Amino acid sequence: MLSKKRRRVDPPTIHPRNRYSENPPDFALLGSLYPSFQSFLLPPRRPGGRATIDWSDFNATRELTRVLLLHDHGVHWWIPDGQLCPTVPNRSNYIHWLQDLLSSDVVPPIQISEEKVRGFDIGTGANCIYPLLGASLLGWSFVGSDVTKIALEWARKNVQSNPHLSELIEIRNACVPSSSGKIENDVVRGEEAPEGSTHNPNMWSGCCSELPVLVGVIKDGEKFDFCMCNPPFFESVEEAGLNPKTSCGGTFEEMVFPGGEQAFITRIIDDSLQLKHSFRWFTSMVGRKANLKFLVSKLHEVGVSVVKTTEFVQGHTARWGLAWSFLTPAKKFIASQTPKRSHNSFMLEGLQRQVGAFQVLKSVESFFLAAGASCKSDLSSFCVNVTLSEHAGELQKNDSDTSEITSSHAIESNNFQHALKGLPFRISDHFSYSFNSWRML
Repeated sequence: MLSKKRRRVDPPTIHPRNRYSENPPDFALLGSLYPSFQSFLLPPRRPGGRATIDWSDFNATRELTRVLLLHDHGVHWWIPDGQLCPTVPNRSNYIHWLQDLLSSDVVPPIQISEEKVRGFDIGTGANCIYPLLGASLLGWSFVGSDVTKIALEWARKNVQSNPHLSELIEIRNACVPSSSGKIENDVVRGEEAPEGSTHNPNMWSGCCSELPVLVGVIKDGEKFDFCMCNPPFFESVEEAGLNPKTSCGGTFEEMVFPGGEQAFITRIIDDSLQLKHSFRWFTSMVGRKANLKFLVSKLHEVGVSVVKTTEFVQGHTARWGLAWSFLTPAKKFIASQTPKRSHNSFMLEGLQRQVGAFQVLKSVESFFLAAGASCKSDLSSFCVNVTLSEHAGELQKNDSDTSEITSSHAIESNNFQHALKGLPFRISDHFSYSFNSWRML
């Protein structure tokens, strides 16, 4: 049995609006429709099971993403070898969570000239997955940024391969200075590295770790409903390759950053301080729960008005979503002045085993009357209506043999009676026999 610390009251699930929440991809069906995918199928691991693929085979995972985007979203897509290959169900979760944030009205909408929701994807990658999903699923418009030649080239190719979405998606070179900030090094990363060399340990040396994220990429006067990011999760190439059971590819720039995801998302937070009113929501995916706690604390330190988190689920992989805003909340959550209904249990001690329910009820009434409370029995519903006045005596436990009532929640601090003074409450006939006492629930 799980300990109390590890026990989940409500385990996270795939987002309910995710098209795969009720119907996971049927690999056998996809294989029958797309011969190129058929060659990657493996037989079920057990009788009656479903066909699968070798998740450590990059070619297999890439082909799965291609056919899912084409079959379920009408999106034509491809990436060259070595680029990060996204999983469609997981990335869809992020899009649907953003939709929840925007529809919640926790923070007010910002004034954008166009009516469509407008998002900014930090590090869109060659796969350009978030703009393609957001545009195809919800008709959102996007700006997707990146810093490497191959990412920019293939992101544009993926947009151009979908004419019905091309007007909704702009691919922006983050290394080209915008009017909102100055970028010292106007370069496109990756041009000097030989083809296939994605594990250059000096890639982020010197000024490279200071490449722009938001400031210097966002243009003066631009406003967005949100930004999103699938950050470099790891601090080193060695750390990035610790899971041999999966192969999603990924270049050095996509997977590794000095200080890992914590440092990269901190860069987004720093930039958000300068662009408070340019975005309704700033968001990022987070790969480690320990980093999530650190980043939430960091956000409170810098004075954001709202912080939201969620957990994304796909198979055995756990990811978290982090969102924050500097805008004044549209709804102020004020605690209700109406007393909340609650249930307390207590012990009525000192009664004989032969005492009947009527005597129990009268003993309860006598006890509260003796304490100075307003008390009246209602025999029709078999309950006692009680109101403790400000001058009512304390309901304390003693060692006498007379009948008494003690709160099972706060005997020592007497919080029970202090919380109830001046408030009406009802003691009903739901009780059970235990040892020499009657426990009234």
